[in-house]
Amino acid sequence: MTGTSPTQGDLFVLDSPLLTEVRGEHSLMAYPFFSLSKTALKRSLVYKTDSVSIEIGPGPSGVATIYDKEILLYIASLLVSKMDAGERVAQEFYFTAHDLFRVTGVSGSARSYTRLSDALGRLQGTQIKTNIEAGGEGQTGFFSWLSEAQLQYTKTRTGEPRLKGVKVRLCDWLYRAILRDRRVLEYSPDYFQLGPVERRLYEVARSTCIDGPVQIGLNDLRLQLGYQNTLKHFRHVLRGIADLDSIPDYRVLLNEADAPAVDAPKRRVAAPSLVTLTPKKALLSAEQTTSDAIRD
Repeated sequence: MTGTSPTQGDLFVLDSPLLTEVRGEHSLMAYPFFSLSKTALKRSLVYKTDSVSIEIGPGPSGVATIYDKEILLYIASLLVSKMDAGERVAQEFYFTAHDLFRVTGVSGSARSYTRLSDALGRLQGTQIKTNIEAGGEGQTGFFSWLSEAQLQYTKTRTGEPRLKGVKVRLCDWLYRAILRDRRVLEYSPDYFQLGPVERRLYEVARSTCIDGPVQIGLNDLRLQLGYQNTLKHFRHVLRGIADLDSIPDYRVLLNEADAPAVDAPKRRVAAPSLVTLTPKKALLSAEQTTSDAIRD
């Protein structure tokens, strides 16, 4: 992350505050571009299907995390709000940390500012390579989420630094995706109160349950979330999430009896598990229909 002199900040007009809802780009919702670890992950992450390839390389401070992603969501929301208002848009954004913290529900403590600096460093240092096209264009090679990230300070009368604003430049890939494809979806305000796995479950549900409930294999879901622990551990975690019904706007159902277990010599093969993600609006509609039918 690069620095700058205090006077440079005077050249920029603030893009904050954000006055609309938080919105995110569809591909960043659907696929595992961020680490779910709360500690620095220094190894590469890979996600591959028949049609999608994603490689994530760590920077000096590790791979960008799902919490670092909050900054990209904030920037994307600023960009979309400008587009909706018919304003001129560019890849550079200048905003206050205070407004970012307001939107994401973070306290403005000294520790929060340190975390912001660290997050910007990871977003700038993480290297991404993918075959997902953006804005009708594909590209080879690696890119970073932010090609520039600066914390701009002024000095108090006592000489102490005071953060004036944050200046970033969004990568070409994400900028094209938002500007040209316009595949952006609103986020629930409760998203920022969720843990890492719950955040990814919400994002996958939000990006895939467009036309109603979606069913996905347990291991496929584990991979799509970017969950790095074992399938057995993931099943345990998912059961707890399903029991708590903690995903905003969506119900998670783990179906573990969809197929009979198969006996094999000296071992037993567990039945394949399926997970159903259902919009709660659809459940309410179905319950209302059933209730109306009973009354009739």
